[in-house]
Amino acid sequence: MAISPRRNLTELLRGLDPASPRFGEVYAIVYDELRVLADQQLRRERAGHTLQPTALVHEAFLKLADTATLDLESRGHFFGIAARAMRQVLVDHARQKQAAKRGGNLDRVTLTTSIEGQPDHATDVLDLHTALEKLATEDEPLARLVELRFFTGLTLDEAADALGVSRRKAAKDWSVARLWLRRELEGGG
Repeated sequence: MAISPRRNLTELLRGLDPASPRFGEVYAIVYDELRVLADQQLRRERAGHTLQPTALVHEAFLKLADTATLDLESRGHFFGIAARAMRQVLVDHARQKQAAKRGGNLDRVTLTTSIEGQPDHATDVLDLHTALEKLATEDEPLARLVELRFFTGLTLDEAADALGVSRRKAAKDWSVARLWLRRELEGGG
């Protein structure tokens, strides 16, 4: 009887050391799914963005591989950590573009978000990163929920599972987080 990729991934994640050959197995199992998520993220970016989905996945995985140990509990936990790595790659990319401009007419990297419920609203990735850092100081679980939903594209059920909370609590927290971020990003604090 063959082990499903989902179950196999959960087994591989337990005690995963980025230096072990199992890390490559994990990469092979999750690559396609991460590639789809990266493609979704980059579709939200402005036209002509220089970062490609494949590069985003590879850069995020390199960040994960640089970690001394990954204490992973589940598939959802892995994707949460992958979301944070993708977010950091996007932020680093935006900062490099901003630094290259040295002021003046900055060509800012933007993401289209549905945080406000308006899918065509563009939010600067650096502004979102700053807002998430601030939210994390006030309420770390809310910030993690936003990362899971926004950067990894997990459903509410998957995010609830990754965070170890009920779907009802995740739904309530998602509403609170969206409201908080909308106020923060609109400058209302």
